[in-house]
Amino acid sequence: METGSAAGAETTGTEPLWTGLPPGLLRMRRLLLVVWLGLLALAVGVLLGLFAGPVWAAFALLPLALLAWGWVLVGRNWRSWRYAERADDLLITRGVLWREETVVPYGRMQLVEVTSGPVERYFGLASVQLHTAAAATDATIPGLDPAEAERLRDRLTELGEARSAGL
Repeated sequence: METGSAAGAETTGTEPLWTGLPPGLLRMRRLLLVVWLGLLALAVGVLLGLFAGPVWAAFALLPLALLAWGWVLVGRNWRSWRYAERADDLLITRGVLWREETVVPYGRMQLVEVTSGPVERYFGLASVQLHTAAAATDATIPGLDPAEAERLRDRLTELGEARSAGL
């Protein structure tokens, strides 16, 4: 598995130069996991402790166990995401148990948009979403640096216009 620089990621020989997602996405997802499951553990512990007794408050350990398991799974999922820009198409691969690889030809792209919700903006992240004529091949690259997302959008739009001009 090769990870390269995001700017100008092309192919080297026959293997594409893969670019992984930035660590900011992992931090954001783990923080959200801690906040939501931590609040759930606190609520379960307090409510069961008050209304059912202190022994029942031990059930608050279940969300904490889920938090520990989720921490590992979020890290594995983050490491599985990567993308590569090739001469004629964009490759996106993801998945731990079920690997999924999406190939989006530049000439088939109809719309490339950069989105960033409030939580993503707080962490300085943006996502690139690619739309094609076939709904099944729409693809997203989450958690990119906004500058990289805009560079990728501009490059994909330029390549898409050049490839579709021949249709």
